[in-house]
Amino acid sequence: MTFGFAPSSAASLSSSAASATRMLEPAEWAAAGIPLLRNPREVVSGLHARHHPKPATAVVAVLDPDERLCASASFTSRRAPADGWMFRNALLAQLRRVIPHDLRRRTPVRTAVLLYCREGDARWTEEDGAWMWGLRDACTLHGLRCGAYITLTGDGWQVLGEGRGGRRPHAASEREPFATSETPPPRTGGVASDVLRRAAAR
Repeated sequence: MTFGFAPSSAASLSSSAASATRMLEPAEWAAAGIPLLRNPREVVSGLHARHHPKPATAVVAVLDPDERLCASASFTSRRAPADGWMFRNALLAQLRRVIPHDLRRRTPVRTAVLLYCREGDARWTEEDGAWMWGLRDACTLHGLRCGAYITLTGDGWQVLGEGRGGRRPHAASEREPFATSETPPPRTGGVASDVLRRAAAR
């Protein structure tokens, strides 16, 4: 801890250089072999209905091999310079809170995905790169496969690195009901249908 004086310019440069390495460029992310979501629209709709994120809100979710939701958590990121290490710690804290780790498995079975609601357009930003780095590292430390990184903006949603997206839901969308009738919908094996089925069964 430093008292009474500012850090040297060399220390500042060293710190910013370290932060710059804690982010992933879109090409690096695309080359990392991130598993594709079979039905990204259903995943996004299900997470939006469950958490109704607003700008600066992150939703981390763990999916089983059939893309059913095992656990999820949402939290608001603090307004600060994008830092993958800080994002990693925040994601890891949420994962530890909602689901046990899979570190004893030889191969990860469950997959973590991240939906981040932010202002601006759908183009990649350094903040996105820091979230990507944080998600990948948090998954490694929790024994999970690193899955999709999805942005939710005023333009709609987009799976970065894949070019798949849609206009709804978007950052200003109203919360959609979990169920529209008392009869549980047929099971189709996705996040949205799983959420709807459980809600209708209550």
